Amino acid sequence: MRTLSPRVALLPALLFVASAVAQQPPGEVLAKAIQSQCDRDGIPGLSCAIGVGAALPFVRGFGVADLENAVAATGKTVYRLASISKPITSVCALRLVEQGKLDLDRPVHELVSAWPQKNWPVTTRQLLGHLGGVRHYRPGEVESTHHFATQTESLARFAADPLLHEPGTAYHYSTYGYNLVAAVVEQAAGKPFAQVVRDLVAAPSGAATLQDDDVQRIVPWRAQGYVKVDGVLQNSALMDGSYKLGGGGLCCSAEDLARFGQALAAGKLLEAETLALMWTAQKKKDGAPIEYGLGFRVGERKGRRVISHSGAQSRVSTMLYLLPDQQVVVVLLCNLERVRLLPLAEQLTDLVVAAGPK
Repeated sequence: MRTLSPRVALLPALLFVASAVAQQPPGEVLAKAIQSQCDRDGIPGLSCAIGVGAALPFVRGFGVADLENAVAATGKTVYRLASISKPITSVCALRLVEQGKLDLDRPVHELVSAWPQKNWPVTTRQLLGHLGGVRHYRPGEVESTHHFATQTESLARFAADPLLHEPGTAYHYSTYGYNLVAAVVEQAAGKPFAQVVRDLVAAPSGAATLQDDDVQRIVPWRAQGYVKVDGVLQNSALMDGSYKLGGGGLCCSAEDLARFGQALAAGKLLEAETLALMWTAQKKKDGAPIEYGLGFRVGERKGRRVISHSGAQSRVSTMLYLLPDQQVVVVLLCNLERVRLLPLAEQLTDLVVAAGPK
């Protein structure tokens, strides 16, 4: 497998030793910023992991993962990833492309018999960029509590609905579109999607806790989830994420999600050309670019390339934030719904970069 270019060479772990921020230990500066948001938003539990090059110099939990049983949050606490499942699904699909098992531009109805032919054909590439026209959740559409055995089976939830527009002509964010990608992955790999995630992403990343969020299986260190109703914490609504593993049904610890980000940025999961494709803004048919690649949001901040994805669903708010050229990965996972974590991720990234070699 080819490696990435020298400009994304690993930064030394000494990045965390050279902090000039108020002459304080960098770990405490980072912890203070995180605790400030926890206090401000009333977050019960949050876990953060920061990767620099191949090192994980900051892994810490804040607060409580399970209020009813007084279980502390740690770096190993397992949270639902919500929409951060989408980048992982994309990596699965692109690894199958590299193996010659999947053609991104072949119509999906030719790959998945459970997906009926529509007015227009839709491709896996279009689905990965949210250009496929598959609908997202409808207003008032409740989460499913039914357990689905496969992602192909779960297509029944939306497969009969018409496409919103001709694929490629408009951007429309769609979790269901990624459910369809997961079904494509199942068919191309010849095994259940959860197994594909374990084989193609979790194992080579060294991310043992990355898995499907199976509500029936015992998952060690799994966090409980909460929502505020009129300012009062309550348990989150019940949800069985088996209907949307590809779009929002995986779970992981902060520590292991950072390992996934590190493995991806270091070229351990995808070849350089494939990684570049994943992190390139897609374009609509009229040539207009969108701020989304294949599974990741792509952009720039303070002159640095930013690759990211957030997540929001029952029980959690989540953020994966990467500066690939600096080899910095920031992961924030919390067990409270409706928390905006992007500003904190940006703040932590700024502290890490400021502490690094000048």
